[in-house]
Amino acid sequence: MVDNPNLSEKAQHDFKLVLKARGGEQKAYAELMHRYKASIYFMVLKMVNNADDADDLTIEAFGKAFKNIDQYTPQFAFSTWLFKIATNNCIDFLRKKRGITISLDRTDEEGNEYQPSVPDTGLTPEELFIKEQKAGILRNIVKTLKPRYRSLIELRYFKEYSYEEISVEMDLPLGTVKAQLFRARELLLNILEAKTEKI
Repeated sequence: MVDNPNLSEKAQHDFKLVLKARGGEQKAYAELMHRYKASIYFMVLKMVNNADDADDLTIEAFGKAFKNIDQYTPQFAFSTWLFKIATNNCIDFLRKKRGITISLDRTDEEGNEYQPSVPDTGLTPEELFIKEQKAGILRNIVKTLKPRYRSLIELRYFKEYSYEEISVEMDLPLGTVKAQLFRARELLLNILEAKTEKI
């Protein structure tokens, strides 16, 4: 049952999918991603102005949303919550990588306005320790992937290689690197979704 009768029919359908996803139904996760992947990608692309980064950040946004799906409440549309996660993720990325200033006036697919919070990138010793622990868990999960996918993830995310550098390092065409890295991210996301640990 949807707690907020003011939600649109689309938002109410999303909430039903959220409930199914919380119950472990993988098809519900897939449908939520199918419904919003394109719109999230194009919003992210406008923010970062780089297709490769937009691909990465789109997958990350869904990963964060799915890992924290129990925190969503139907006081507002799922799309509002998802767009806020994606926007905050981009802001964090831009601050860390480029120090770019961007507009904080955003709307979701249904025209609802929201203000993304700009995260403080400074970590306390305790937060740093927790982050290192989570990174260790993530590395262990990456080790379960097939060797080629594992190498791609390690080079891209742990060593921060560019696509071109990975192409040279692994002696693969650039298009193959991008396609296989996309598949590797999907595999990793599926494993993360199935884990009970909050990574």
